[in-house]
Amino acid sequence: MAGKVCLVTGATSGIGRVTACTLAAQGAEVVIAGRNLRKAEETVSWIQSETGNNDVRYLLADYADLDQVREMARAFKERASRLDVLVNNAGGFFNSRRETPYGVEMTFLVNHLAPFLLTGLLLETLQDSAPARIVNVSSEGHKQGTMDFDDLGFERGYFGMKAYGRSKLANVLFSYELARRLDGSQVTANALHPGHVATGMWKTSFPVVGPVLRWLMGFIALKPEQGADNTIYLASSPEVEGITGEYYVKRERGRSSPLSYDEGVAQRLWEASEKLT
Repeated sequence: MAGKVCLVTGATSGIGRVTACTLAAQGAEVVIAGRNLRKAEETVSWIQSETGNNDVRYLLADYADLDQVREMARAFKERASRLDVLVNNAGGFFNSRRETPYGVEMTFLVNHLAPFLLTGLLLETLQDSAPARIVNVSSEGHKQGTMDFDDLGFERGYFGMKAYGRSKLANVLFSYELARRLDGSQVTANALHPGHVATGMWKTSFPVVGPVLRWLMGFIALKPEQGADNTIYLASSPEVEGITGEYYVKRERGRSSPLSYDEGVAQRLWEASEKLT
């Protein structure tokens, strides 16, 4: 990965942090994206210390605010002349419905609209750097997801896992449609399931029982180092050079939900996402 520039979002903890550190260890120039200044500074220092690679820096953006996403994209393009790998890893789970000014609820905003916008703003840079890769972290939870374009705000019947499933389905639909639109450009777009990983999301999503859930998950779930393996593989392995429009589980091409292959739904999601952003 020497000479390559990688941007990893949600990289101040969990699998994003491990992904960024591993890419830096492989010789890449790494830009991490997070929303907390202290954690971003600590992560950059930790990666530099762990890898001996000083070409690591951070950018800040809260994905609940699309103006901050736009500013982060602008700042990246000001400081970097190329982008070889974009890892859309940042995401969240919200157990209760949170309204946003964008016509969708918070889960859909953070997990889909923000990375959709960031990718679009950096697409020209990726194309100019081709061959380049876009890696979108989804989840097997997408298989429980549905897409209701008349209620993207989940004003009716909100349930945390339903909203999460929809946002992860959007990640897969977006990846496939992006791959179709980039056909012949030497920029690939793939989605993946990282496995069931024990992360801090359990604490923040369930303030009362979250610590207990995370403790229980520690016995059955993957560690972040294991969960990051699939992401690192798609971001850096020569084995997947040129492969696009796929869904990966444990380094293998897998089958996503039947709905995720509906090109009409993917195109409608793209159009809706453009309007909303």
